[in-house]
Amino acid sequence: MPGRGPHYGNAVTEHTHPNLLAAGSQPTLLPADPAADQLAGIGSGDSDRYAAIASAHPASSLSWALLAENALSAGTPQADITGYAYARTGYHRGLDALRRAGWRGSGPIPWEHEPNRGFLRALHALSLAAGRIGETEEEQRCAQFLRDSSETAYAELTASGAKPGTSPGDRADEVR
Repeated sequence: MPGRGPHYGNAVTEHTHPNLLAAGSQPTLLPADPAADQLAGIGSGDSDRYAAIASAHPASSLSWALLAENALSAGTPQADITGYAYARTGYHRGLDALRRAGWRGSGPIPWEHEPNRGFLRALHALSLAAGRIGETEEEQRCAQFLRDSSETAYAELTASGAKPGTSPGDRADEVR
């Protein structure tokens, strides 16, 4: 099936490069994720709890990212489509939050600032899911956007062999 296969870790590193122009930009720091407290302590794989929290806090990029990562960990075509939808929702909710925080379409979104991690994880999940469904251009565009936003996030989330559900900070309680 086109687009299927292991789009983890180093698969995206071959298509990206450092953003040398972002170095002088002010970083964007998101406010606390509205669902972070409820997501704390939930282990990976609890999609029912993630879904309930996303339903109660639809603006939470972190809850959508966790739903996406959980779906993508199943490794089936149907789960890949589900993960893509969750990741895209988290990505767009994150873009909305970034714009409200003063982001103008470029510049650093540091991984080191905990509230930014929901958006960055959703962006990474979107790159993975896009690759799995054969959307190679979107996969590469999202991987580059992740790297442009935060070299640290890019390194953490694309670590060799990293998969949704096993990547650094994959549990909600480790993100806070």
